[in-house]
Amino acid sequence: MLSYTLGVDYGTNSVRALVVNCETGEELASAVVDYPSGHQGVLLDSADANLARQNPADYLYGLEESITRALAEALKHEGFTAEGIVGIGVDTTGSSPMPVDAHNVPLGVHPQWKDNLNAQCWLWKDHTSYAEAARITELSAEHRPQYIAKCGNTYSSEWWWSKIWHCLNVAPEVFDAAHSWVELADYVPSVLAGVKDPKGVVRGICCAGHKALYSDEWGGLPDKEFLALLDPKLAELRDRLYEKAVDASNVAGKLCPEWAEKLGLPVGIPIAVGEMDVHYGAIGCGVDEGTLVKVIGTSTCDCGVVSMKKEVADIPGICGIVPGAILPGYYGIEAGQSAVGDLFKWWVEGVCQDDAAHHAKLTVDAEKLKPGQSGLLALDWNNGNRTILVDQRLTGVILGQTLHTTQAEIYRALIEATAFGARMILERIAEYGVPVERIVCAGGIAEKNVMLMQIYADVTGRELCVSGSSQTCALGAAVGAAVVAGKYPDFKSAQDAMTSLKDVVYKPNPVAQKVYDELFALYGKVHDAFGGVNAQADLGGVMKELLRIKDSAR
Repeated sequence: MLSYTLGVDYGTNSVRALVVNCETGEELASAVVDYPSGHQGVLLDSADANLARQNPADYLYGLEESITRALAEALKHEGFTAEGIVGIGVDTTGSSPMPVDAHNVPLGVHPQWKDNLNAQCWLWKDHTSYAEAARITELSAEHRPQYIAKCGNTYSSEWWWSKIWHCLNVAPEVFDAAHSWVELADYVPSVLAGVKDPKGVVRGICCAGHKALYSDEWGGLPDKEFLALLDPKLAELRDRLYEKAVDASNVAGKLCPEWAEKLGLPVGIPIAVGEMDVHYGAIGCGVDEGTLVKVIGTSTCDCGVVSMKKEVADIPGICGIVPGAILPGYYGIEAGQSAVGDLFKWWVEGVCQDDAAHHAKLTVDAEKLKPGQSGLLALDWNNGNRTILVDQRLTGVILGQTLHTTQAEIYRALIEATAFGARMILERIAEYGVPVERIVCAGGIAEKNVMLMQIYADVTGRELCVSGSSQTCALGAAVGAAVVAGKYPDFKSAQDAMTSLKDVVYKPNPVAQKVYDELFALYGKVHDAFGGVNAQADLGGVMKELLRIKDSAR
């Protein structure tokens, strides 16, 4: 009988289930289920633009619906049976923590809390805790500098402790009602395994190390003395969280009878430890040492790995260097940008007040422009800066507009801005000795937007490959499931069999690259000035330089 695994991918707006042939990597069937609550699945607050939550009930609905639909589609293929499913892997957004009761049930599904935004899952893009993040950074630098050294020396409002502390500060009744907190990436596998006690939830090193200041070097989570500096209640909470986090070679549990019956799957099949979407996405792209994976979507996440047999320097401004976070036996290195697809969506659907089809029209018009021809320069910070400044209080900028500036010119400038931000990350990690010999891109934008990919190649001066799968995060989760199911002895052999690259390679155009080098120098000046890196920055010549480049392009 042929063997298959399921990869379940929880994104910002929907959940996807993917059925994969373990031997060949063939993607037999998939199903996407949109979250029914909120605005495109996100619970918002018109009075606070920083708030972004999700309804935990949507996760359970999406889990059952996506898997049953994918399995129904797979059954149309000759030879497939549900009994052939040998494992399940799950990836999710992160850090997306949620408060749970003593039975591992999210508070947000209880009638008394279902309308309370603070009792829901605190989605990765929630930035309400910027003040708490700044205070954690300050106190860590003073009392536990080793804590933040591994996460770029700055703690983020997108992460675990800042969100939980903010909940305590603004909604103490929710904090007090919560027995514990669980990351979404750990919660979903625990549901499938039938875990009824938060202490029994297997926690992945991926979220723990990158988002919760966990390290075996200092005995796991931050010590109670340090947490008491934030608030004594956080120190008390530590006892109700977890002691150990593990890598993806471990199982989170086995499929429980309740969920086996719901899904029509065999009881007891192994469930892989959960990872963040882009980390399993990196695995789905075939990540190894020397490869940087860029998963380009709503936001962008960059992932690389370095053997744990080597020393890796602490890198200021990145999202963490964590042993075992992506691949067992390797340091996982993460960076990223808080808005990419979201930035384009803001312009097209928010400002231009058009529908998604308008992206295609603007792409056609923007593609006709030469580098520098618009005279525009933008900063990609409409949702803050994740890397390398780690400051969610930064906002977007578009320089060089005139009375003749068009929608398409701004659209292209925003794409270029995200490419410049990507180059800033590349240069930072290269500066600290992380090898980048090839770049593999994944996600719908990487697969479909030829113009964007060519701009990225021209701006970075690098060749860009594209993942063979359009569902790399779900595929990576399926790869993890194949390993814990015993189909492969390690991740390398599983990746070799189950992942691939497309034939297309984007190569830098030397003429465009030269112009973008000039624009990137200006971007660096504006980046450092507004980012607080250079308080004495003189931006007086930037607009005139943009006009000079514009005239040359025309």
